[in-house]
This record gives sequence, structure tokens and C-alpha cells, in this order.
Amino acid sequence: MSLHDDAVLVLKEYGDQEELRQAYLDHLQAHPDGMWKACEAGHLTASALVIDPSRGRVLLTLHKKIRMWLQMGGHCEPEDTSLKAAALREATEESGIAGLTLVTGGPVRLDRHPIPAPCHWHFDVQYAAVAPPGAVQAISDESLDLRWFTYDEVPGVADESVVRLLEATRARL
Repeated sequence: MSLHDDAVLVLKEYGDQEELRQAYLDHLQAHPDGMWKACEAGHLTASALVIDPSRGRVLLTLHKKIRMWLQMGGHCEPEDTSLKAAALREATEESGIAGLTLVTGGPVRLDRHPIPAPCHWHFDVQYAAVAPPGAVQAISDESLDLRWFTYDEVPGVADESVVRLLEATRARL
């Protein structure tokens, strides 16, 4: 199964955010290259909020280019076999934490946001990943900083999309 086919299947099974979910499906139908960064009309991305529920905290990255605290994530790569594999790869690479496990049940949220030209939109498929006990993070080249925040601290440092992702993740757990 291609990554495009996997994304369509994942989105068809996703049971929330109906209007936005349909916009993702419409985009993929109109753009066979809609999984890739080269698609200037927009492309799907995969991300994961790294969470440590036992300590009531999440790991956020201070993104190097946009200088905002965000969940781990990014562009799909040709070697990714599925959206969840892309999200887990991105979370592992950007957090430096081995042994992350995705929360069951598929994506937690969808978040479409504009980005600078030449592309116009990121269609982010957002997962949640649980950190193993004693996890130690390691900063990547894509980040200015990497830091654990308590649930209550997140609204003070991150934008609404991250806050909504945290809320949805906590509800899922």
C-alpha cells in the first residue's frame, strides 16, 4: 500500500472533525502528490505530541525556523510506510527518545495551517506518543531547544493548536 493510500484509509477511519477530515480527503483526491513537500497546493505532514502521563508533562520543541514551541513532526519521507510510521519517526528523531509508543486509536487530531510560499498549506495529521519511563531527550538539529512542560504550562508557551492537541490527547488517555 502506498503512503497516499494509507493516508486516505486513515482519514476515512478518523471519526472526528468531519469538515476538516473531508478537506484532507478532497486535497488528496485532487493532488496525487499531496503527501510530499513538493506539492505547492499543500501537503500532509505527520506529528506526535510526546507525553509522559505518569508525570503530567509533555515534551515540546522550540522549532528552529518558526521559533515556536510545538509537538514533534514534519514532512513525510519516501521510506515512510504509513502516516503513523512517519509520526513515530519524526517524534523519535526530534526528541532523541527511543522506545516511544503511539497512543492507540489512530490520529488524535487534524490541524490545517498556512505556511509560507511556495507551498500554501500543511495538512497535519497529529498523533500522540507516550515516552517510556526514565526517558531522556536529546536535542536535534531542527530545534533550538527541547523541554518538558507540565500540562498547566503548555497554554503559556504554545499556540492553540498545541493546546487543543494536548486536550485531545489527555481525553484519549
